[in-house]
Order: sequence, then structure tokens, then C-alpha cells
Amino acid sequence: MTDQPTNPLRTILDTPAFSRIRRNHGLEHATLHLLARSYPNQPLAGHSDLGGFWIIGDVSTDALQTAIIEALQRMRDGERRLAVHPNCGTNFVTGGVLAGAAAGLTMLGSGRRLRDQIDRLPLAIVLATAALILAQPLGLKLQEQVTTSGDPGTLRVVEIRLTHRGGMKAHRVLTTG
Repeated sequence: MTDQPTNPLRTILDTPAFSRIRRNHGLEHATLHLLARSYPNQPLAGHSDLGGFWIIGDVSTDALQTAIIEALQRMRDGERRLAVHPNCGTNFVTGGVLAGAAAGLTMLGSGRRLRDQIDRLPLAIVLATAALILAQPLGLKLQEQVTTSGDPGTLRVVEIRLTHRGGMKAHRVLTTG
């Protein structure tokens, strides 16, 4: 029997703190998916951390609690893809990094003359656009493998607090587990 080599990224992601943040992030996304069904035209946002997550937008506490309960149950029943959301910051950062890198690499060696840089601009635009296209599936994969977890494990909600942030309605969802 041979030992499998240890994956350093997996070791970090499985530490209690990172695991908890990833599970909170997954539950936040699953909750947003379910809220979007009930509030299709309502702008909603979320943010996760070690202690839980925020849901920002005009939803009632009761509707939020119902969505969280359903999200947890569905994830525990195997609907792990609920943890991946198309509007996650991971997707936007992935797109920004790849497009910025593509455009930046295109400009390497173009010299200081503005005319040389302008001549490379169409190539930079094409490569940045290609990078954005590539970033869509890559961002979703990064969510699935790195920034979220579709397995809530022992995660449970201990409190939901209604607050206001910058004039917007927000709920702080505190978790444990």
C-alpha cells in the first residue's frame, strides 16, 4: 500500500478556520439561490466570514430563515452545487486577474512610445476578452474547489440579526459547527 502525497492546498482548506469560512460561504450561496426564486427582481448580496455570513437586501427575516433551513437541508441531501453562485466575487476576481494579466503581458516589450502601445491595443483587447471567457468556467471551478464547500457538515445557524448597513437592510447570520 502506498501513501498518497499530501496536497498542501487541501491541508490549508481543511483547517478548522478555512473549512468553516468555506462552509459559511457555501450556505450563503445556497441561501441566495433560494431567495432569488422568491425575490426574482430584488438585488441581493452576501458576504461570508468565520462567524457566519451577511445577506444584504430587502428580504424579511422569516423568508431568510426559511431559505436557510431549506438550503441546509438540500445541501445535506446532496445538492452540493447550490454552494456555487454565478455572481460570486471569486468569479469577478478570476476574470479581473486573467484579463489584467493578458492585457499586461501584451504590453510587455512595447516600449515607451505611445504609438507602439496603441498598436498593441487590439491584441490586448482580444486576449483580455479571451481571458474573460476562460474565467467563467474557471471561476466556478475555483468556487467549487477552493472558496466554498457544498458540504455543510455540522454547520448550524444560531442567530439571525436584522440590521441596516449604509441605509440598506441587512441580516447577520451567525453560525456554529
